[in-house]
Amino acid sequence: MATYKEKVGTAVQNIAGEDGVVTGQLWYDSSDSEFKYKYQAYGSAWSTGNSMNTARSQANNGSAGTQTAAIIYGGNDPAIADTELYDGTSWTEVNNLNTARRGIAGAGIQTASLAAGGSTATADVAIVESWNGTNWTEVNDLNTAGAFIGGAGTNTASIVAGDGQPSKRSNKTESWNGTNWTEVNDQNTIRREAAVNGTQTSALFIGGGPAAPLRPFTELWNGTNWTDVADLNTGRFAAAASGADNTSALFFGGNSPGIALTESWNGSIWTVTTDLNTSRRSLSGAGTNTVGLASGGNLDPGGNTGATEEWNAGINLGAWYTGGNLNDTRQSLGGAGTQTAALAYGGDSPADTANTENYNGTSWSEVNNLNTARGAGGSGGTTNTAALYFGGYTGSNVTSNELWNGYVWTEVNDLNTARRVIKGAGTSTSALGFSGYTTANVALNESWNGSNWTEVGDLNTARRSVGGCGASNTSALCAGGYTTTSVANVESWNGSAWTEVNDMNKGRASLTMAGIATASIAMGGSDPDSNMPFTETWNGTNWTNESNLNSPRYGGARGGSSTAALFFGGHDGTTQSAATEAWDGTGFITKTITTTTE
Repeated sequence: MATYKEKVGTAVQNIAGEDGVVTGQLWYDSSDSEFKYKYQAYGSAWSTGNSMNTARSQANNGSAGTQTAAIIYGGNDPAIADTELYDGTSWTEVNNLNTARRGIAGAGIQTASLAAGGSTATADVAIVESWNGTNWTEVNDLNTAGAFIGGAGTNTASIVAGDGQPSKRSNKTESWNGTNWTEVNDQNTIRREAAVNGTQTSALFIGGGPAAPLRPFTELWNGTNWTDVADLNTGRFAAAASGADNTSALFFGGNSPGIALTESWNGSIWTVTTDLNTSRRSLSGAGTNTVGLASGGNLDPGGNTGATEEWNAGINLGAWYTGGNLNDTRQSLGGAGTQTAALAYGGDSPADTANTENYNGTSWSEVNNLNTARGAGGSGGTTNTAALYFGGYTGSNVTSNELWNGYVWTEVNDLNTARRVIKGAGTSTSALGFSGYTTANVALNESWNGSNWTEVGDLNTARRSVGGCGASNTSALCAGGYTTTSVANVESWNGSAWTEVNDMNKGRASLTMAGIATASIAMGGSDPDSNMPFTETWNGTNWTNESNLNSPRYGGARGGSSTAALFFGGHDGTTQSAATEAWDGTGFITKTITTTTE
């Protein structure tokens, strides 16, 4: 049998710890007497993009463009003619269709698209329009008027398939040569509001209705005939698809009310993968099964949405790994510092506690306590030698404010307004305290200059139990929280005012955040009482779903940054927790293969 050295080219190295270890390496960790292996975590995820200018559903069904160069047209009820272009960041309104309609079959790219069929305010139509990057021009009609049909291909070589009206379903397919439409072989199964992706000679016809029973069927088009292939895992209609041909596709959303399910096709079978962040039906898709786009749709209930999500498959994902437990199990605690030098203080354990612990990257040790035992306060501090803890609850709301100098806590000037479940950002000398609960949710915001608190501009939305982070009292981020329900709202602070920015993918309260206003991580949370494992990262514009926590919790505390965070304490849905987890934004995971210890 070949040895490891013969196969890999090097012998198993003896290394104390992980210094110098590279991805894909097996080594013997002499400090732990264990064999270990280091690898990169990969995965797929939907991330939020900027919303369309016009919220809509029932727009073009069929890929029209790519993730960074897409086009959407028509939709809604009553029908609209609005057209918008996406550049990978934002949507821009351009010239409208000549005929307003919904349920259109779409094909082509951003600069050369086709809009076939659809329904106006009064009837299904056979109208076809071609887009040249600037204007829409009417070209030859379909042979058969139809709406809620799907399209695939280019604006000079495409097919349209199906007819989605509940009372007038058909299985017609027509082929376009750039001048005329020709009826070709029909699909095998008549169904409503199926999705289509691919090209004129290599396409898929996916899912469909009626509502009961839902159709899980997939048919493959080879340019001449439709052939039944493997079914979806979950049948549904009014979903969207993206994909280059009949060997690869992504199928997402659908049904009434809307759902978030996503499945990926590899040419043989469908595999369930990461859900959309926003559940919806009657949405539009673009791109491929590895780099896709989901736009618009109907929330049902909630009306039409302009929400945009970007799909990326096979990307490097961050990873959580377990650290040393706190000595004192607790929730609603304060936290400061970095991933390897953090501070935990206060909280509910289950009674209010003053306990303070210091973390060295491996284990927690008890240090001097707070002067006032309390939980649900706000924190400031980027090191474990200089932290701030303000507000909170001791049986009633308090204004107490204490400063940590690395050895002891000292009482300093209080907040102006007593409140609990307040959130903090910044440092011990430049902090912000926002949101919270007095006798009701508040939007209050106070700024700390190292000596005093000053009331400054309020949040746009009053709420409690938010997540917050930031570098100073002039730059912070507030996300999620609770109004009368858990919310996904996000606001950014520039030192003068709060501005609403893109929402999180998952609405939640009692979440924990680390980082700065332009690069942060949101961890855990509740909705409203169940614990959540979700992790999202913020790049200053959009939120991206990341690997879940190993131990789902809400009401925990933080240290570190968006790429090297620490999450500790909280409530796991059953009891208070002492768990500590460290986030590696690079996604490098170390796995213990065997151990020589007993």
